[in-house]
Amino acid sequence: MDRLTGAVLEAGKLFREGFYATKDVRHKGTVDLVTQYDVAVENLLKESIAQILPEYTIIGEESADEHERAEKAVYIDPIDGTTNFVHKIPFCAISVGVWEDGKPVAAIVYNPVLNELFAAAAQEGAFCNAKRIAVSQTADLQQSLLATGFPYTKVEMGRDFRWVVKTMENLLPHTQDIRRFGAASIDLCYVANGILDGFYECNLKPWDVAAGILIIEEAGGKVTNHRGEDYRLGDPVIVATNGKNHDKLLEKLADYEEA
Repeated sequence: MDRLTGAVLEAGKLFREGFYATKDVRHKGTVDLVTQYDVAVENLLKESIAQILPEYTIIGEESADEHERAEKAVYIDPIDGTTNFVHKIPFCAISVGVWEDGKPVAAIVYNPVLNELFAAAAQEGAFCNAKRIAVSQTADLQQSLLATGFPYTKVEMGRDFRWVVKTMENLLPHTQDIRRFGAASIDLCYVANGILDGFYECNLKPWDVAAGILIIEEAGGKVTNHRGEDYRLGDPVIVATNGKNHDKLLEKLADYEEA
């Protein structure tokens, strides 16, 4: 963990430099952005992590087949929240999740702009800037502050779009409020440290959530899919909470299969 943390902190210097710099912005899709810093940060991390964990397959957002799987894998999102990064909104992060046999074993999410470093190792607890963190105690959904995100597929106005709108309609009157920070890794970490009481989103990629899942679980929270089953990378919906309001949140989600 020390060497992995050192690699992420080093990459964070380049991330922070890019946040304030003029960027070369390209479109991977209609609204999905990528900058030269996404690629540069990922390349730096891949080089460092390959030396630390040589037996692991490194799966990065900007270079890997999204369907790639391995028994031992490191999932890297070099800049989670690229749109925020481009617009200088400080909710963006490096996310690194280490998985073995379908289970997370180590995780780091680092926001160099706000200097927040979340980390967890299996059976060892979750931490923010070396201080142990824990999920909130809120059990009442009406008093729960939630977060969500809107997938890039919203532009197609298909199932994902319909599910997002219907779920918002179902949930909004029955919560304290809903936030949209624009970076799933940060949303997950904010549930882990008790800032948020829950988070849900559809159509996320493995590198978006591979680190945050372990951080929440080690902080005492719960992560499932929309059916209440253990979340597996690639499931269409992720639901992450403090565990106490989890079933109530699941009840308010729209049926993804029928959206």
